[in-house]
Amino acid sequence: MDFTLEKKDPQSKARAGRIKTDHGEIKTPVFMAVGTAATVKGVHQIELKDDVKAQIILGNTYHLYLRPGIDVMEKAGGLHKFMNWNGPILTDSGGYQVYSLSGRRKIKEEGATFSSHIDGSKHLFTPENVMDVQRKIGADIIMAFDECTPYPCDYKYAKNSMHMTHRWLKRCCDRFDSTEPRYDYNQTLFPIIQGSTYKDLRKQSAEKIASFEREGNAIGGLSVGEPDDEMYEMCEIVTDILPEDKPRYLMGVGTPLNLLENIALGIDMFDCVMPTRNARNGMLFTQKGTINIKNKKWADDFSPIDPDGTSYVDSYYSKAYLRHLIHSKEILGAQIATLHNLSFYMWLVNEAREQIIAGTFYDWKKKMVKQLGERL
Repeated sequence: MDFTLEKKDPQSKARAGRIKTDHGEIKTPVFMAVGTAATVKGVHQIELKDDVKAQIILGNTYHLYLRPGIDVMEKAGGLHKFMNWNGPILTDSGGYQVYSLSGRRKIKEEGATFSSHIDGSKHLFTPENVMDVQRKIGADIIMAFDECTPYPCDYKYAKNSMHMTHRWLKRCCDRFDSTEPRYDYNQTLFPIIQGSTYKDLRKQSAEKIASFEREGNAIGGLSVGEPDDEMYEMCEIVTDILPEDKPRYLMGVGTPLNLLENIALGIDMFDCVMPTRNARNGMLFTQKGTINIKNKKWADDFSPIDPDGTSYVDSYYSKAYLRHLIHSKEILGAQIATLHNLSFYMWLVNEAREQIIAGTFYDWKKKMVKQLGERL
């Protein structure tokens, strides 16, 4: 994997770059649509490519490991072939899913023991077998196995957890570097910075992670309930330390406002279930602000979903029609809303990139932050 830094914004830390993988090039900043179980919910792969214009999608090790299972994944020739997606893929290691199981898991030095949310069966994830599993899934970019701490988290726990994540990273790197890709293309391993919302821990973790000199770096343990200001503070500390010539991935973030503010802090890559999950619940993102399409005010509004048209569905369907579908629980309603929200997120990061390249990002961002905060 190669990363080229193309342009830096003169008034912020925003960057435009390109990531080259064996499955294609990714222009940054980039938002990755979440395809947890080998599907971005409600969207065909052809729509992701041609309509949403997704450059890279995300799969999840925990979910794919449990179902359909790694044997099936390997027989299919890896996740790309299994789901018929020929673009880049990133897989999360499952650390966040193990964290979210709370009462169903036990974490110790060896790894994390957990009970399946599907059938209650017991499993063990270690840094080594998570590398093996991600080799078999075959994503272009794979994540180190880490512990994601909750918010709030006391200092002692956060510190001990961070050091264990660093020890696990060494084991991940040793296993990854001693094995070969299963398929006919290369894979890249990203380590993950932890440290909760403690400045000194985030600084320590960023320095430690950078010392491993991998091809890219990730920031985990944020967007878990902390105030946005704390998230931004942690990201600013970290991006001041991480090397400029490698991509920076902020995991699980977030709202359109979060994306813009973190792009301004020097983040290159994002993923979040928000555009797809919120779409299924009738929450739409537009250039002028957020719409709750379930509200009665849209019942006889026959104007486009977003008059500025960040998605092809905006010119096909009205707010009134989409509201009717969502209220009727028609599958098409969720599909239209999902296509719209994903297309909006792609438009937002692509426009941010264009503004960075043009040297106008700072003023554009200030205008967009005000607009995106509106409730329509």
